[in-house]
Amino acid sequence: MEKEAVSLEDALEHGLTADEFAKIQEILGRVPNSTELGIFSAMWSEHCSYKNSILQLKTLPTKSDKLLAQAGEENAGAMDIGDGLAVVFKIESHNHPTAVEPYQGAATGVGGIMRDIFTMGARPIVSLNSLRFGNPDQPRNKYLLSRAVKGIGDYGNSLGIAVSGGELFIDECFSKNPLVNAMTVGIVRHDQMASATTGGKVGNAVFIVGSTTGRDGIHGASFASKDLTKESESKRSAVQVGDPFMEKLLMEASLETIQKKLLVGIQDMGAAGISCATSEMSAKGKTGMRINLDLVPFRETGMNAYEAMLSESQERMLVIPIKGKEEELISIFKKWNLNAVQIGEVTDSGLLEVYKDGKLKAKIPAESLVLGGGAPRYVRETKRPEYLDKVSTWAPESSQDLKAGAEISGALKKLIGSWNLSSRRPIIEQYDTEVGLVKLIGPGFDGGLSAISDTNRALATATDCNSRYTYLDPYKGAMFAVCESARNVAVTGASPFGVTNNLNFANPYIPENYYMFSECIRGMGDACRFLEVPVTGGNVSFYNESPEGPIFPTPTIGMVGILEDKRKGIRNYPVKSGTRLALVGRFRPSLGGSEFQKVFLKKVEGKMPELDLSDEKSLIALLVSFAKNSRVTSARDLSLGGIAVALAKTAIFSGLGIRANLGALKKNRTDLTLFGETAASVLIGYEIGSETEISREVSASGLEFHKIGETVSEGKLVIEDVHLEIPLSELSSEYESGLVEVFR
Repeated sequence: MEKEAVSLEDALEHGLTADEFAKIQEILGRVPNSTELGIFSAMWSEHCSYKNSILQLKTLPTKSDKLLAQAGEENAGAMDIGDGLAVVFKIESHNHPTAVEPYQGAATGVGGIMRDIFTMGARPIVSLNSLRFGNPDQPRNKYLLSRAVKGIGDYGNSLGIAVSGGELFIDECFSKNPLVNAMTVGIVRHDQMASATTGGKVGNAVFIVGSTTGRDGIHGASFASKDLTKESESKRSAVQVGDPFMEKLLMEASLETIQKKLLVGIQDMGAAGISCATSEMSAKGKTGMRINLDLVPFRETGMNAYEAMLSESQERMLVIPIKGKEEELISIFKKWNLNAVQIGEVTDSGLLEVYKDGKLKAKIPAESLVLGGGAPRYVRETKRPEYLDKVSTWAPESSQDLKAGAEISGALKKLIGSWNLSSRRPIIEQYDTEVGLVKLIGPGFDGGLSAISDTNRALATATDCNSRYTYLDPYKGAMFAVCESARNVAVTGASPFGVTNNLNFANPYIPENYYMFSECIRGMGDACRFLEVPVTGGNVSFYNESPEGPIFPTPTIGMVGILEDKRKGIRNYPVKSGTRLALVGRFRPSLGGSEFQKVFLKKVEGKMPELDLSDEKSLIALLVSFAKNSRVTSARDLSLGGIAVALAKTAIFSGLGIRANLGALKKNRTDLTLFGETAASVLIGYEIGSETEISREVSASGLEFHKIGETVSEGKLVIEDVHLEIPLSELSSEYESGLVEVFR
């Protein structure tokens, strides 16, 4: 029920603090009514205002002469890639909605990130997703994972946007609180970019376009800014319901109006719906806005101002047409069978004025609602978790080392069939990967590579984060996430270009959690600065925990790279026998936080792999040089599972046998050598005639070059020095079967 004046109790129920309620009264000069309280609660929620994270985010490197939109200024980051073109990209989360209703939660996450791209005027060309779920042997986790993947596939496939890559990571800490991070990449000409602003055009009309408005998604922003509890199951009304076919129409209509230069500004109605779009566009344009909710096309009866302003119904936009272009705008949206209705006008008051049923329902200074304006900003208390002082002392028990070939064979087969290393085919087959004819490499490999139409170049894309490493060492773990994402772009031959991030953490009001967040920000910033890749924007998702405890800190890194000549992309595996194999980089394996440790010892302890940013930068430069000069035929990053798993996957993907000897890499333990995980290391394939030049380049870079073996026509993996010999058919069977039951 709407109230003319609300109480502190009402404010607390909306997730605001007593101090924030007092600040609202100071801004308004009076006690707010229920509609105004709802608007403030949504706009000042963590999801919209970044109130507990923005001051930390401002420490990240966001400057580059290639940036066309500064981080946080627009719906997505935009970077100049030459020839009058820009790449537009962003990653966002839909974690809490997926935990409650996985199909719609994941699907609308895809829809939301797509809108962030095409509101910039860019046509989305590829998408990625980074997923974290609990062990799927538990029925609830299996249900969440399988339904989320179907939601992602159904929505993206209906839009006709290819999936270029992504990742799935399984750990029990994500059982009650899965993570769904969706990334989209688009291309736009500089002169066709759009902005989320009123442009200061007082008197211009304000239109709502697209779908109708209902009660779905009300409190979605504030719902995403609270811990998940048993009561979350009752919050299905906070989960939006998507219609991908409506989104396809909205995308085409929006791009047409932008390309015909009919608009002053355009803004997606995502989190906080009309409240967010009206206030953010007004604040950016330094204007006000007068809105009449009676004109909004509703699909449900009896909706009051509170519900209308907070609804997060999908597939809607707020647009400001150029004066005199209103009828042309309406005709375009009518052609696409979409609503285009004027609901207000731009004013010079600086106020967001909302009317319903002929009455003034809200009157708020627009600037007071937004990030960088009046929204509160905090730095929370930090406390180093006590467990961090213990994990670094762990050492593997000597009795666990592998001695015989049969033991090693069994271990490799178990690892290659584990949830985190097995084939993603059951997931990938649900996604359209060929639409748009852009795919050059991926998905299913280290990094995806997609052609840029009407150019000779290609975009490389990757999402990465090892949540175990950030749990063991938040600073170095976040650095590792940046470096691994950069490596996975570089193994395609592309140069890392820009970063978007999705920061998934637990309750920021708990000092130990905020310490992990702060350290991850510091690590990410240091790595991006050293590798000279700017952070273009992203998303923060706090409160990712359940009554059983917090998730592992997961600062997901979305990386975009540029390959200047798409004909020179590097494959992830060799294609013919006789291809020589070598390890290039710095082989310093560790079992701390490794997949081997988790699968066989059921632990997440110890020191994560050593990391040297200079080595990483040198390795990236080498890979780019190898591509430019066509020195190598394949490249694979060494990540989960170590060198043995890299060799096994190379054999499986190529369909070729491998004969190898790892004597040059041997450490004091067989399991460490075979399955230890390392930074700055890549398995390359090359023709024997290139070996001298490759070795010379590697030596000049200060890195290591170790010959390992070659591909053979005989269908088995042989590692001579440890007496390992496994038929390729057995490896493939284990690898392909790992996730089959989850999606059956």
